[in-house]
Amino acid sequence: MFEAYVIFFTLFSTITINYFLIKKKLLLDKKYSSHKSFLNNDIVPLSGGIIFLLSICIFYPSEFYPFKLTLCAIFLIGIFSDLNIISSPAKRIIIQTFIILLFLYIDQTYIQSIRWLFLDYYLKNTIFGYLFSLVCLVVLINGTNFMDGVNTLVIGYFLIVTLAIFYIATNFNLELNFILIKVILITLSVIFLFNFFGKLFLGDSGSYLIAFVLGYFLINFSNINEAVSPYFVACMLWYPAYENLFSIIRKIIKKNSPTGADNRHLHQLLFVFMKRKFSYSDKVLNTASGLIINLFNIVFFTYAASNFDNTKKLALLIILSTFFYNFFYYYFTKKD
Repeated sequence: MFEAYVIFFTLFSTITINYFLIKKKLLLDKKYSSHKSFLNNDIVPLSGGIIFLLSICIFYPSEFYPFKLTLCAIFLIGIFSDLNIISSPAKRIIIQTFIILLFLYIDQTYIQSIRWLFLDYYLKNTIFGYLFSLVCLVVLINGTNFMDGVNTLVIGYFLIVTLAIFYIATNFNLELNFILIKVILITLSVIFLFNFFGKLFLGDSGSYLIAFVLGYFLINFSNINEAVSPYFVACMLWYPAYENLFSIIRKIIKKNSPTGADNRHLHQLLFVFMKRKFSYSDKVLNTASGLIINLFNIVFFTYAASNFDNTKKLALLIILSTFFYNFFYYYFTKKD
């Protein structure tokens, strides 16, 4: 019955909020970000983050109020970015850093081990643990925002991540916050359907929020389940993190701003490649680009879920994933 309430609320709120935003001409896709400007010409509401935030705040009965307050703060940073009020990526990162570090300190949550003796030695120091976790979450959040640009990519990616967590927890009797995971699963599924048909976008507000929630969730999941290798968490989040780091290095080499947006991300190159090869509409190719990348990730995530406790296999999987990313990136670059 709980699940039915979440489904009904998410569907109803999505339809209602989309109608309201379009009618009042509020929070619509204005193409402020160059990395999102060439993939869709329609005016679409940036409502994904609003729906995700409402679902968690309403259906997740947490008495730890700093969690929901932090979600609201992360969401607002994204809203100010979507509205071009905070246009500077550097300013957004600084604000994110302050909010996330404060939350980690209040919640006393940080990555406790990565099963690498050198770093584990320093992670025994709580200050280092907070700072290391902070860097990981900031990289994840902004890498996820870099990913956002074609339909279904970000939502589909984190939907697969959530399904993988749910699968191993239920099949191997692992400790898990099942209420929160069900709310996330249902909400992402509904948002995915609307995004699939180009009826809503996440915007920066949605990208930041979903990445933070899943990043924080996975840190706790790994900490409370010793059987789960930290490299399973790394496998689940490798794509947005690597997207961020790869983009920064690429921009520095080309003497561009490392925090600035551009149109040279993998999903964008794939979109351009498919546009030249196939005569389908941009809307179809837009969605197809996100689905193709996530089909690739499903293969790796399936293997990771089957070996969630095997650090060596998971480490090799991460290396293999990044190899394929680089291979296809340079392949599409040459074809561009």
